[in-house]
Amino acid sequence: MDNEVKQETLPPYIPREDTVTLIDLCSSDGSDVEEERRYNSVNPVGSKRGRDSSSSALDRNNVKKVTVEGELAVVLPEGFDQSTPPPVNLTHTFPPDPCNNVFSNVSSGGRVGSCKQFWKAGDYEGAPGGNWDLSSGGFDHVRVHPKFLHSNATSHKWALGAFAELLDNALDEVASGATYVNVDMLENKKEGNRMLLIEDNGGGMDPEKMRQCMSLGYSAKSKLANTIGQYGNGFKTSTMRLGADVIVFSRCPGKNGKSSTQSIGLLSYTFLRSTGKEDIVVPMLDYEKRDSEWSKIVRSSLSDWDKNVKTIIQWSPFSSEEDLLRQFGLMKDHGTRIIIYNLWEDDHGLLELDFDADPHDIQLRGVNRDEKNIKMAAQFPNSRHFLTFKHSLRSYVSILYLRIPPAFRIILRGKDVEHHNVVNDMMQTEQITYRPQYGADTYVKDSNMSAVVVLGFVKDAKHHVDVQGFNVYHKNRLIKPFWRIWNAAGSDGRGVIGVLEANFVEPAHDKQGFERTTVLSRLETRLVQMQKIYWSTNCHKIGYAPRRYKPGNGYSHRDTSPENDPEGSAPSGIKTRASDKFYSSSYPSHHKGDNGVSGKDSSLYLQEELRREKERSRALEDEVNLAREKIEEMSKEQENLIEIFTEERDRRDGEEESLRRKLEEASNTIEELLNKVRKLEESKGSSWRR
Repeated sequence: MDNEVKQETLPPYIPREDTVTLIDLCSSDGSDVEEERRYNSVNPVGSKRGRDSSSSALDRNNVKKVTVEGELAVVLPEGFDQSTPPPVNLTHTFPPDPCNNVFSNVSSGGRVGSCKQFWKAGDYEGAPGGNWDLSSGGFDHVRVHPKFLHSNATSHKWALGAFAELLDNALDEVASGATYVNVDMLENKKEGNRMLLIEDNGGGMDPEKMRQCMSLGYSAKSKLANTIGQYGNGFKTSTMRLGADVIVFSRCPGKNGKSSTQSIGLLSYTFLRSTGKEDIVVPMLDYEKRDSEWSKIVRSSLSDWDKNVKTIIQWSPFSSEEDLLRQFGLMKDHGTRIIIYNLWEDDHGLLELDFDADPHDIQLRGVNRDEKNIKMAAQFPNSRHFLTFKHSLRSYVSILYLRIPPAFRIILRGKDVEHHNVVNDMMQTEQITYRPQYGADTYVKDSNMSAVVVLGFVKDAKHHVDVQGFNVYHKNRLIKPFWRIWNAAGSDGRGVIGVLEANFVEPAHDKQGFERTTVLSRLETRLVQMQKIYWSTNCHKIGYAPRRYKPGNGYSHRDTSPENDPEGSAPSGIKTRASDKFYSSSYPSHHKGDNGVSGKDSSLYLQEELRREKERSRALEDEVNLAREKIEEMSKEQENLIEIFTEERDRRDGEEESLRRKLEEASNTIEELLNKVRKLEESKGSSWRR
């Protein structure tokens, strides 16, 4: 909330027992939320409200003035032109009667109808008009409508991603002593339907932290290195994605001389919609342990406490305050118990979550469930996680974390989830060290960051199952499960899977993808190149025809920008056989040295350069061998031609010799004939003379 603004105008806040336990999730300070909200519907911007603390509530709500300066009809709130804000009554930090008009907008028939389908739940109209409050200091405040809870939760397109957010919070509690997180299904005895339970035995939340948890965008984890949550939005988006309502029970042990506390908070979309609320309000109850007894923390008055109890009981699955307090008996000395109810339904009126398909699993119905893949998973066990993670929470959670803290258990419906390392599903593995290349406009937190990529064939690859993709983790958390980045025509790329932890790219808010940046684009390009080289080099080992890798092929659509240049993009490292202990379950890190780097950068760089030179020399050798083959082929062709020419020449010589002989014979014949002619002429001449 606006704590910074409050500190500038008001004395530091000191917790008092007269503070009301209902909080308003708007961006203003909650100290001035009025019991009755009124504003000028004709000219709300131009209305000025009196802030005289001595005036009555009626006067404060009805006094409206319009200020016009010169020719410009600029309407300013009262106190805008003053050097300091008008005095504010600080007697009560919160409104004294928070639940006075909880049901003021509900018809005599009780609750209004509500949609039970998540993607349609935001299509409703709130109460007409509404009354705007003033925040401290005379400034108008921005309000957060209950519809925002739904629209905010739509960031989770995939329901299992919402479970992951809640498991992240439980895993972060390992630092506070948590040893397990339990996910289960409960029966709502009050309504006769099913509810979802997520509980852990971590440090719990005191009243202040409970309010921060229920607030929007507040996170104390963003500055902590080993925690997953950072946006302060995961609890709200995840719980609202799974169901319309959530009630939280948290018990916090006393520290630093403080007493133990326990708190109850209700974030109910059904309550806000049915009562026509124009702001997000969260009824809360706090208790403090004094000696051996739990006492109420009354922040304003007992009547306000009773109204909060009444609201929580009416809109929760519990029937009495005693019933609420029994929940704390299930968590012993510390922990948090989250119950999500009014679970969302699909278009057929069935719960979106399927509790019946497997008694030890929670599965999804609809498009994420593929019966063909389920049958294939039974046939090909090493490909099971690829084929089932989209619809099975147990399958997804088993690969959700790269490493699990020692002795930490994830329990799903009474049975432990067995942590699984996808590397164990691989054969013929190779290990490549990838060092990111940052753009000129990229802020670099640590230039020594790197990622170890392990890739290989899935053990079922010999059956030519279409399983491929990279499991990309960020700070131990799976962000992109089986990320398919090479969509080749035909069977190319089948069976190749990989695992890497990329802490140098930032995940999106729903932690189901990464922000599209130059660094991510270069990583994607390099992973495609790795998969192509590995496939073309090894595909013949699993029964495919040998391929010859051509570096230029398949990159024509990526060469338009420098960051997608395969040659100039991020360099790869050393190719070695990955050991069976890669990405072991040790905690917190499997890397040595700072930031996951081995400390042998110079040696790795030289070895990398040597590898590149070897690759270039091998490429040149291939070209030379190809040239030699061409020369040999040309030599053979030349020999064949020479042989043909020789035969032709011999033939022609033979013909020429034959013609010469015939010519000589003809010449001799002609000579003989001429001699005979002469003789005849001579004989005739002698006879004539006689």
